[in-house]
Amino acid sequence: MITPEYCVTMARYNGWQNRQLKSCFDALDTGALTKERGAFFGSILGTANHLLWGDRMWLNRFGVGEAPDTPPPGTDMTDGSDAWAVDRFRTDAALLKWAEGLQAIDLTGPLTWYSALSDSTLEKPLGLCIMHMFNHQTHHRGQIHAMLTAAGSDAPVSDIVFMPEEGPWL
Repeated sequence: MITPEYCVTMARYNGWQNRQLKSCFDALDTGALTKERGAFFGSILGTANHLLWGDRMWLNRFGVGEAPDTPPPGTDMTDGSDAWAVDRFRTDAALLKWAEGLQAIDLTGPLTWYSALSDSTLEKPLGLCIMHMFNHQTHHRGQIHAMLTAAGSDAPVSDIVFMPEEGPWL
């Protein structure tokens, strides 16, 4: 379904995108980042926190790091852009390191986990879960992009075809 190269490319893309978001967040005050904007997770920071929460939850399911302490949906994981940037950098580094260590055999078989949201144990193909994690990132960064634009901020370039060939990705 997917390859280790796909995972590395998407992990690099994720880091590149989040570095750009950090620059955008740095240009906004806390009020602009936390303002209710009618998005599913409310604010720019709430959506960024949910995405951070989801990435940490998926990485934990893949055997990397601890699950977040914050309950779902994780919109309160951090209280501002500085704390978000630190946690995001650490998570992106763990994700890239995980992806760079994958071999094709690591992407096969099922993944089983307990979902608090559905109060049940789920089992899905591991490759599908990994694809979902990367798709989830792109989906919510699109929401953040729209909120940044609505806030009058410059939003980052998000087209993967414009991702630099050389890092840094974090």
